[in-house]
Amino acid sequence: MLANNIRVIVARSFADIYRENCLQNGLLPIVLGAQEAEAFEQRVVAVNGSAPFTVDLLAQRISGPGGPDLTFDISAADRMRLMEGLDDIGLTLKHTDEIAAWEHASSAAQPWLQSATDSRM
Repeated sequence: MLANNIRVIVARSFADIYRENCLQNGLLPIVLGAQEAEAFEQRVVAVNGSAPFTVDLLAQRISGPGGPDLTFDISAADRMRLMEGLDDIGLTLKHTDEIAAWEHASSAAQPWLQSATDSRM
């Protein structure tokens, strides 16, 4: 669960590192174009917290009072990551079988790598 139950941030832009940090923490960063952002801001201010806006990640749509639904873009990989609640470790663990197969093949092809020791120890 995110602090203050915030699940989405809508802005005109995000720095790359901030966007990646949002995704790592299960927070959806939505970027709207200039015209869409202006209209959305006016709608949010007009409502002044008296009615909710809803974000549908699957449909990639923002709905709420005072205007039509807005659509947003998100890569399929980022959408899957958020919908499944995965961070980098979780994404890696989805490939456990493939990693194990590669390790097995690598061990068979280059067995000397498996018996190497760290001389610094």
